[in-house]
Amino acid sequence: MYKIFSLKTLFFLILLTGFINSCGMYKYSDARKNPTNADQRIKKNMESGKGFRLGNLGGNKGSGEFMFASSNPLWRASIDKLSFAPLNNVDYAGGIIVTDWFSDGSSNEQLKITIRFLSNELRSDALNVIIHKKVCDQSLNKCDVSTVENNFNQEIRLAILKRAAQLEQSDLKQTKKKLGTYRIPENRPKKKTKKKKK
Repeated sequence: MYKIFSLKTLFFLILLTGFINSCGMYKYSDARKNPTNADQRIKKNMESGKGFRLGNLGGNKGSGEFMFASSNPLWRASIDKLSFAPLNNVDYAGGIIVTDWFSDGSSNEQLKITIRFLSNELRSDALNVIIHKKVCDQSLNKCDVSTVENNFNQEIRLAILKRAAQLEQSDLKQTKKKLGTYRIPENRPKKKTKKKKK
C-alpha cells in the first residue's frame, strides 16, 4: 500500500515539475541587461508595464486593456504599414503576415509581401521582409514568380520598426498616465525606541 502511494506521489511530482517548466516560469535572463539591485528591477518592470500594484487588485476586474495581438507594437505597426494592400494570411501565433497579390494597375507586374516575425522584442533583427514579384503574359496563362532583393525590403522593415517604436513610446506614456509614477520606498533604518523602566 505504501509503495503504491509513494509511486503515485512521485509520478505527480514529476508531472507537476514538467508542467511548471513548460509554462515558462524559468526563462533565460541575461544578467548584463537586468539590474542587480532589486529596487532598480522594480522600477524597470513598472516602467515597462510588467509589474502590478496591490491597489489594482480589487478595482478593475475586467480583462486587460489590450486583446489578442494588439499589445505587440511590432505586430500593430506591421498591420498599419501594410494597410495599402489586401491581406491574405494573418497568423499571430505563427508570426507571419502575407498580403495578397497587388499591383498599381498600370503594369502586368504584381507584388506579394511576406513578413516573418523572428522575435517579439523591438530590435533591428526582429522581422524579415520577403517580397515576391509575379509577371504574367497578356493571356495571364503563363506567370513567372521571383523573389525581389532590393532596397524596398529594407525600407518596409525600417518603416515598421520606426512605427513600432512610436507605438511603444505611446503605450508607455499611457501606462504611466494610467498608473501614475511609481516611487520606490527608501531603505531607511528603523528607529529604536527605548523601553521605559518600571
